[in-house]
Amino acid sequence: MQMMAQCAQRAIWCGVDTHRDAHVAAIVDRVGCVLGTRSFPASACGYFELRMWLLEHGQVVVVGIEGTGAYGAGLQRHLHDRGIATREIDRPDRKQRRSQGKTDSLDAIAAAKAALVGARVVEPKLRDGRVEAMRNLRIARGGAVRHRSLVQTQMRALIVTAPEELRDRLRELTPKKLVQRCAAMRPPMQRIGEPIVAAQVALRALARRHAALSIEIAELDALIEQLVRDVKPELLDQLGIGTETASQLLVSVGENPERIHNEGAFAMLCGVAPKPASSGRTHRHRLNRGGDRQANRAIHTIVLARKNHCERTKRYIARRTQEGLSNLEFSLCRQRFVAGDIYRLLVS
Repeated sequence: MQMMAQCAQRAIWCGVDTHRDAHVAAIVDRVGCVLGTRSFPASACGYFELRMWLLEHGQVVVVGIEGTGAYGAGLQRHLHDRGIATREIDRPDRKQRRSQGKTDSLDAIAAAKAALVGARVVEPKLRDGRVEAMRNLRIARGGAVRHRSLVQTQMRALIVTAPEELRDRLRELTPKKLVQRCAAMRPPMQRIGEPIVAAQVALRALARRHAALSIEIAELDALIEQLVRDVKPELLDQLGIGTETASQLLVSVGENPERIHNEGAFAMLCGVAPKPASSGRTHRHRLNRGGDRQANRAIHTIVLARKNHCERTKRYIARRTQEGLSNLEFSLCRQRFVAGDIYRLLVS
């Protein structure tokens, strides 16, 4: 009985190496001593067994999980709903992995020790609200946009190799008119063995597919815009921010923007925090190629729009140009300022 009471009062930290079919968990105490490792199924029953196993060893302080945005999403959601603190763990240190080897148990122990000392850990995104719904819709929209672009490329390639009679009628058309013209074609199907008729059939099929994808994208855009207005309508009131950029920034931040503690952390997340690259008498900063690249693209799109339509930005360009800044340096500065404005909107 005394041993059980001591276990119940002992503070423990857990690390989980997640996979598609099974999760491997490890427990350490406050001095980093490994108390045990065990594998659990990646299912609702497995999550319950893992939580009960943790509670048998003591009072859970933090559970560090690798891949809360992928295989670990279900476990993170299960633990968060039961009031257990979770953290996202970055991949193990490569130098340590080379020296110690790699197994799922070693990765779980490394995650537990990282959670203990607070190294390579961040608060994970919550995935139980409208921002998560927005992310799902954006995945479908992104696939439709890429597929539509591929369809248009295929149509142009078919026109290049089509017989002259067909090529001369279509190659100078704009994309919109090309789709309309090809979708309205009525090729004689009894002559399908002729190259020109087969090209017409193929172009008609691609044009109709292009039109269907455009309708799908428009429907998804309307749904995403409604979610953006429900979550943070102030974003759409800002110059240069549309539904696409606003939804991407919200998805990058997540359902719980308070997990990003300050403006500098948000700039680092978006990859717009310049990194120092000074040596000796040279004092300069270089481009940050880390962070969320989709969020970085959204910030860059906003800067381009304001560069052309914002008087404040135009005055800033003129002043910094006189000071000798290059276009790249100006873009870095503006991206950093835009990130600060957006961060204050997101956390307001």
